[in-house]
Amino acid sequence: MNVYTTDKIRNVALFGHGGCGKTSLVEAMAYLSGLTTRMGKVADGNTISDYDKEETKRQFSINASVVPILWEDTKINILDTPGYFDFAGEVEEIAAVADAAIIVVSGKAGIEVGTKRAWEICEKYKLPRMVFVTDMDIDEASYRQVVEDLQELYGKKIAPFHLPIRENGVFVGYVNVLQQRAKRWTDKGGIEKSDVPDYSKENLDICREALMEAVAETSEEFMDRYFGGEEFSEDEIRQALRVNVADGSIIPVLMGSNIMARGVYTLLVDIVKYLPGPDKKTCAGINAKTNEVYQADYNFAKPKSAYVFKTIVDPFIGKYSLIKVNSGVLKTDDVLYNYHKGVEEKIGKLYVLRGNKAEEVKELHAGDIGALAKLSNTETTDSLSTKANPILYIRTSMPTPYTYMRYRAKNKGDEDKISQALQKLTMEDLTLKNVNDSENGQTLLYGIGEQHLEIVVSKLLNKYKIEIELSRPKVAFRETIRKKSDVESKYKKQSGGHGQYGHVKMTFEPSGNLEEAYEFDQIVVGGAVPKNYFPAVEKGVQEAVLRGPLAAYPVVGVKAVLYDGSYHPVDSSEMAFKTASRQAFKKGFLEASPVLLEPIVSLKVVAPDTFTGDIMGDLNKRRGRVLGMNPIDGGKQEIVADVPSMELFGYNTDLRSMTGGAGDFSYEFARYEQAPSDIQEKEVQARANKLDGAE
Repeated sequence: MNVYTTDKIRNVALFGHGGCGKTSLVEAMAYLSGLTTRMGKVADGNTISDYDKEETKRQFSINASVVPILWEDTKINILDTPGYFDFAGEVEEIAAVADAAIIVVSGKAGIEVGTKRAWEICEKYKLPRMVFVTDMDIDEASYRQVVEDLQELYGKKIAPFHLPIRENGVFVGYVNVLQQRAKRWTDKGGIEKSDVPDYSKENLDICREALMEAVAETSEEFMDRYFGGEEFSEDEIRQALRVNVADGSIIPVLMGSNIMARGVYTLLVDIVKYLPGPDKKTCAGINAKTNEVYQADYNFAKPKSAYVFKTIVDPFIGKYSLIKVNSGVLKTDDVLYNYHKGVEEKIGKLYVLRGNKAEEVKELHAGDIGALAKLSNTETTDSLSTKANPILYIRTSMPTPYTYMRYRAKNKGDEDKISQALQKLTMEDLTLKNVNDSENGQTLLYGIGEQHLEIVVSKLLNKYKIEIELSRPKVAFRETIRKKSDVESKYKKQSGGHGQYGHVKMTFEPSGNLEEAYEFDQIVVGGAVPKNYFPAVEKGVQEAVLRGPLAAYPVVGVKAVLYDGSYHPVDSSEMAFKTASRQAFKKGFLEASPVLLEPIVSLKVVAPDTFTGDIMGDLNKRRGRVLGMNPIDGGKQEIVADVPSMELFGYNTDLRSMTGGAGDFSYEFARYEQAPSDIQEKEVQARANKLDGAE
């Protein structure tokens, strides 16, 4: 592949709801640009950007991918993202390095939850954007409805560029709203000019008015002329579009059919014409030596620096670190410094990825996107630069995974293999977490949603030939007491020669501090128990609190006081007093009104106003206490509630079905509270065998 300079590069992300046609749009672009000789289909599993086996099997995108499209003298790096919400981490990675975006909307399905989320991410990263309405070959598709809905949501900045021409249910051409001229497709795939059909004139007037309003909004002078009834010249409109599309104050709406590759030619032309390249964008990091801001600004003349935005680890093709060059020009065999890890990395060859195919290039200019192979120490979100000029770029903030399941190896002895494979998967996917919960004797897999975790299980089987099974995780209950008890315990054993003798009298009561397992004190008078046995008595309590006598859960909030006892000058030992203390603890605990405590989390749910009733009703069923509601931007509410941790199992799926995918949640541990008696009974019964094992 040729080398492209900064001004001849466009980094364009495709965002949109799952199934709206992003992947097939990439296919149409690749076909029109001559990259491929025939268009792949998602249903046939032969598309460029969906190359993973899981993607071809499930027929939707799971991973973000880069497909460079060469259009005339410009290289357009198309960054295809998944539309399903379980893969939100991939979308964040791409948004962080894109310079502009295309929000893809199905003309048949219209504005969906994923469309609004795509808009929100463009706002978050301040990305100039276009909207491309697909499926215009389908009779039920309504371009006009999509434009009206977009204007209702986002105002007068929405500017329709085109209008479809349909005859007998067939998509035959389009009207250019700016030029007010029609164009039709010929049988050979070319275009011929024609008159605007009479039935399109009413819609043309509506779209033309919307385009003029969008242009008028860009300056006071235009606004005055617009209200004065003046027409803008074509040159004035084009000039206003060039400036204002690039700064995000005008959003063009284009349309076409992916499977017929119609409307995609004009989209590619408009990407080059209106969307900004890296040379028009700014970009800053911190110089680690001087602690000053370093304005990289995609300047090829400055020292080399790059940001690693994604990692691909594949058992067949190896490890690739995907980078965006933020300054300078990277060349083969350059040595770059990773300040985060304190190591130098020799980059060897430079690649450009096209889906999963790597193509070697001589150099990558500032603003370009490429890949480096086999960097041993570098991970996603690391920065690379020269040792003389170490630069750190802000790491992309990734969504926190809140859905988790317990997992086990299906075949004994696979634990090490699973650990290694998960290490590779977590290197690729920063929203996947592997947690060893030793306290509850379980290993947990955290992800964005149930589908995310299900795909991880499938990847482990297909890529790494390892089977794991997911199950409901154990809840981290605690045990404590509500009353005071006074007990005596004597441990006496005679077995020829030295015997064993330990005798303690102790009280147990709530300490009032659930942060600590126990408090120990002694008030022994007159040497009934010698001082040198006090540590042994405390050790007995320390061991006993690890598995409580009620249901073998850790104990919290108990105060133990040794106040009397007796000893034998020959047979007493530390072991005997420790055993007596443990027996006293068990007896005293069960006599002091023992209870189970369950973890309570502080939950925040963000969803559109219309769903608040359903959400609150559902939280009540989960034994939740709603503490308040806060209105937030975009007609949404934040609902704050305290909910028992055990009731949140499967919440991700339920919230999505309640809100049509528009709801999000997050939580953090708040405190422990007494579990209701029915839950305590059930848990004590279920854990009876654990107690027997502890004996």
